Parts: sequence; C-alpha cells; structure tokens
Amino acid sequence: MLVSRGLVHLGCVVLAGALLAGCSTPINRAPVEDRGTFSSGGVAPAAPETKPLPGAENAGKPGYYTVKPGDTLIRIGLENGQSWKDIARWNKLDNPDLIEVGQVLRVIAPGAAAPAPSVAADSGVVTRPVASSPVAPAASAAKPAASTASAPPAAGAAEDVGFIWPASGSVLAGFDEARNKGLDIGGKAGEPVLAAADGRVVYAGAGLRGYGNLVILKHNNIYLTAYAHNQTLLVKEDQNVRRGQKIAEMGSTDADRVKLHFEIRRQGKPVDPTRYLPAR
Repeated sequence: MLVSRGLVHLGCVVLAGALLAGCSTPINRAPVEDRGTFSSGGVAPAAPETKPLPGAENAGKPGYYTVKPGDTLIRIGLENGQSWKDIARWNKLDNPDLIEVGQVLRVIAPGAAAPAPSVAADSGVVTRPVASSPVAPAASAAKPAASTASAPPAAGAAEDVGFIWPASGSVLAGFDEARNKGLDIGGKAGEPVLAAADGRVVYAGAGLRGYGNLVILKHNNIYLTAYAHNQTLLVKEDQNVRRGQKIAEMGSTDADRVKLHFEIRRQGKPVDPTRYLPAR
C-alpha cells in the first residue's frame, strides 16, 4: 500500500512536469518582432514619408531664409530689412503666426534681385547726412503723416536718407554688435521719440521679445530703423511718417529703466548708428 501511494505520487509529479514543459515550449509561440506579417503577402507596409516643409527646395538660395527655433515673422522681417506683412504676402501665409522650424521663406520681393553684400557698413567709412541738427525742425515735426501708404524710395537713394537723432538724451550704451545692436539713449518717461528719417511704419506693437513697445520704420529698400521700450506708440502700421515726427513716447517697457533703444539696420544687419547720425 505504501509503495502504491509513492508510485502514484511520483506519477503525478512526472505528469505535471510534462504538462509544464509542454506549456513552455516555443514551438507555437509567435515571434516578438513579427509585427508586419499579413495574409496579403507577408510584407509590412512602408512607413509614411515625411512631407517636405514649405519652400524646402529654396534652402540656401539668395533671398530666402530658413526658419530657426524662436523665430517670429516680425523678427525675420527685422533681420532681413523687410516688413513682416510683405514676407507673409510673398509666401502666401494664411496665418503669419504659424511658421515651422526648417520652413524656407522668401525675404525679397518676387522678381527682385538678392541684395549685394553690405560693404559700406563694414569698410570703416563714416556716412553722415548733410543735416547737422540733432533734432528735427519744428516745421517738419508739425507735418501730418500721409493718410495712405506709398512705396519707399528707390534703393539708389539709400545713402541719402539723412538721419537725425531720435531723442535728445545722452547715450547710455553704445553700439556693440554682439551685445547691443544699437544705441541706448536716456530720458524721462513721456519724452518724445522722433522718426529719424522719412519712412513707413512696418511694425508697431509689443510682439518682439526684449524690445517692449516697438516701432519699426522702413526708409527705403536698404534701411530700417527700430525704436524700442516706448511707453506709448503714436503711429500705426502702414502709416507714412516724416523725419522729426513724434512717433512714440519714451518709456521702460521690457527694460530696466526709461530709455530709447535705437537701431539702424542696413539690409537687415545692425550697424553703428553713430556712423549715420550727425555729430552732436
């Protein structure tokens, strides 16, 4: 009787082991990586191709710009000497606020030749206008702005812009291409900020980080000027202004103190404004 029970117990153990071994055999298990076998032919479908970004075929060509992280259309316009509205129109952007990193944008007018590299700004030649007064004549400041926009002067007249100082305060910080792309001019809140030359307002707002309330004027196909940190803006986009016209009031928006940050950009590149402004 004891022998029989031992045999029965041993048989159960052997049978259980056989069943467990049968469950663990890999013969009927599907391979882990077998994700693409189909009865239609056993070949997995190819991954969908990535759609090229708009304008990718123009990458690297003169007159085109590849969007980088952190870019906005306003900044791209400033860096390329253009109105953000023109860039939006040239590239048929339905929503100018939606641009993608890697997207390639036209930054010159269709049919226009890409501008030649700037020489005057880097040659050490000091360019000064004929006008010598640091502020505009009262008569010029009193002239009303034109009610409709017009095309800026031809590029051939670029060096005859005749810039004046946009504010009468002392210079707090000079031009340094790496750290300060213009001049910081001191003053009191509410003091007038003047247009440095005739031009058209291509931006008026606070959409460019680090500039606060900002006005950008386009003077011709070569030059832009920028006026930052204003307390109040007195002009609107597409408005024409005259040299010496009050376009804003000095303030401290996005700045550590009341000041005007003033830039002159030649073909989008910041240049030392003191090379173009009359001596004080």
